Amino acid sequence: MNIVIAGAGKVGEVLCSDLARENHNIMLIELNETRLDQFINSYDISGIHGNGAMFDIQTEAGVDTCDVFIAVTRNDETNIIAAITARKLGAKFTIARVRDPEYSKQMTFLREILGITLIINPELEAAQEITRTLLFPSALHVEAFEHGRVNMIEVVLKEGTPLVGLPLKDHNGRFGDVVICIVIRDDHVMIPDGETILRAEDHVMVTGSPGDVRIFSKHCQPDLVKINSTVIIGGGKLTDYLLSRLIKMRMIIKVIEIDADNADRLAIKYPQSEIIFGDGTKQAFLNEEHFSEYDSVIALTGVDEENILISIYASRMGVKKTITKVNRTDLLKVLDNVGLQSIITPQRLIANHIIRFIRSIENSQGSNVSAFYRLLDGRVEVLQFKVKESCCEIAIPLVELQTKPGLLIACIIRDGKIIYPKGTSRILPHDDVIVVTTTHKNFQDIDDIFEKNRGRQ
Repeated sequence: MNIVIAGAGKVGEVLCSDLARENHNIMLIELNETRLDQFINSYDISGIHGNGAMFDIQTEAGVDTCDVFIAVTRNDETNIIAAITARKLGAKFTIARVRDPEYSKQMTFLREILGITLIINPELEAAQEITRTLLFPSALHVEAFEHGRVNMIEVVLKEGTPLVGLPLKDHNGRFGDVVICIVIRDDHVMIPDGETILRAEDHVMVTGSPGDVRIFSKHCQPDLVKINSTVIIGGGKLTDYLLSRLIKMRMIIKVIEIDADNADRLAIKYPQSEIIFGDGTKQAFLNEEHFSEYDSVIALTGVDEENILISIYASRMGVKKTITKVNRTDLLKVLDNVGLQSIITPQRLIANHIIRFIRSIENSQGSNVSAFYRLLDGRVEVLQFKVKESCCEIAIPLVELQTKPGLLIACIIRDGKIIYPKGTSRILPHDDVIVVTTTHKNFQDIDDIFEKNRGRQ
């Protein structure tokens, strides 16, 4: 696909790296000539020096014939104008990053009236991710599918839990009605079967109804219970989006913000929460605020190193759940196994959202794939198929189906109802089926997941 990207910030860098690696033709527009040259030398892309919102620059970049135009500069207004201009020039799909909470209130207007295909907000995405993580305290990560109606959580199995040493065929129903989709062991990713025996320190990704997933996660880490209170360190845009969600969850909230004016603004806007002016990076101040008595600590300052240290200190002081915002993911490789729990990277979240959108476009052209995701750095694919009446395996119990190795049917959606399948479940026409796979690429239809030459016409 021909893709034009305006903006060479952190999101732009992830997009250039990932999309060029997948053999898309990337044209980057950037005002900073030095940074533009760095990107051209580092990735297999082309580039133009200039303002991505300008008509003549977009024309020179070939926006009129591109498949996707992506505006991810630092300025919301520039991104909106750039996306509108690209749409008028002829770009098939336009994407704009918009961060201001005020603009988020009129996303629908911007999409429908101005013709912007997708408007995304890194802080809003991160707030949604944090909210999902708090709903599942044992989860390291929560992946959402089917517009947030289906969740897949990643948990670690602790030594001594009843799940360890148990073949999956013997676990059914004992720990909630869940589907174990993925097992990560010693950095090896596999789709489990009934004979798979779980081990301590395995990372497993499971899906199921929210209640059953909570039951399962409690067995993984029984010391973690429902999160009823939290301390948020940092009062930026992300905190602004997060507070409204946590207030609806009736959570006890304390925000520590170092900027007095911003602390006052948050106090006026969110009177249900306790807003404290002070330096949340100081251990003595945190102790004065009795932060260790809260169920969770969420570190959202603008400095990655401070967030990491806050979370490590909170864990050592006995806080049950820590969530850490980290933008520079290279730090995590250096600080492996330092006790961090859930890690939120807004730039990576939004880049993944854009890449998923592009892959969905690419995979839906001439195929029956309605949604497409990649997890764990691309080692796992999740595809959603719409089942046609011509499907060769309709109304056959799943236990009798011969699917290709290395895949699993995780979920069936029928008439708006979510079904987490058992061996007796059947696929019917017009169902949506979510499939998880590690080894197969370029599935175009639900029929592609089944073994052929089975003797059935």
